[in-house]
Amino acid sequence: MIKRPRRLRVTETVRNMIAETRLSEDMFIYPYFVKPGKNIQEEIEAMPGIHRFSIDNLIKDVEKGLKAGVNKVLLFGVGENKSADASSAFHPHSVAADSVRELKKQFGADLHVTTDICLCAYTTHGHCGILKDDYVLNDPTLEVLAQMALAHAEAGADMVAPSDMMDGRVLAIRSALDSEGFVNTALMSYATKFASAYYGPFREAAGSAPGKGDRKSYQMDFRNPREALREARLDEAEGADIIMVKPALAYLDIIRLVRKNTTLPVACYNVSAEYSMVKAAAQSGYIDEQRIVMENMYAFARAGAGIIITYHARDIMENKWL
Repeated sequence: MIKRPRRLRVTETVRNMIAETRLSEDMFIYPYFVKPGKNIQEEIEAMPGIHRFSIDNLIKDVEKGLKAGVNKVLLFGVGENKSADASSAFHPHSVAADSVRELKKQFGADLHVTTDICLCAYTTHGHCGILKDDYVLNDPTLEVLAQMALAHAEAGADMVAPSDMMDGRVLAIRSALDSEGFVNTALMSYATKFASAYYGPFREAAGSAPGKGDRKSYQMDFRNPREALREARLDEAEGADIIMVKPALAYLDIIRLVRKNTTLPVACYNVSAEYSMVKAAAQSGYIDEQRIVMENMYAFARAGAGIIITYHARDIMENKWL
């Protein structure tokens, strides 16, 4: 035999030299849950190692993360007053907006801050938009989402990330930001967000489970890859700067499909249940956590994601798993 692929597998040095997929710390975004109050750090039972923070403790934890190389965060505001019209979502001093102000005041350009734009944690019914007769109204919801994004941009957010899956929300948010002069506030769209069972632990963390029904009338049907591509193309046409696929682990084919059909950066969200399943198996001794986590990260990158949002980011950075 003159063709022996194993020649390039003999040592770790040569394996690293020819690796076709590579990861760097620049690719990772770490999610945070922040709530009103002071001196709060509540562990989320369904997500071992993940907490809800008050702003004062958020600052302390972000500072620790920065020292390990975690310089990009995604904020979720939780614990606000809930109402049918989600008015607390766009209050200028919501916990999310105030968190952005404090983070930018403390860390400036050293920390890139993205905020989630959705209404589920702010509505009494737990749905991602304005509800009427048990149906989420699309166009009235766009106005509220745009106000929420604008409030976060005014607070200093570097990027906003709408996760609601309303039709036309990217254009509505982009137009609102541009009209107020926030032309440099980037927009990362949850372009292909599927109605998934993988969000269970997140809904405990954010207190955002629907009180009635489900989200299948606005989040995507996981059976439909062509529809996923159509959603991504629509968001690109409406002005998205980054296209996201959510969840990630069971949707590697969607990441690949989107990557092949856009010139925009592609992100994926390694969601709560994907994280919690690994943690639970590792705590039971069934798996090697580091090896499983990194195999998953490389799978996301191999599929085409250049940005990975993951609750594993702190472990990866602090334990030097890269």
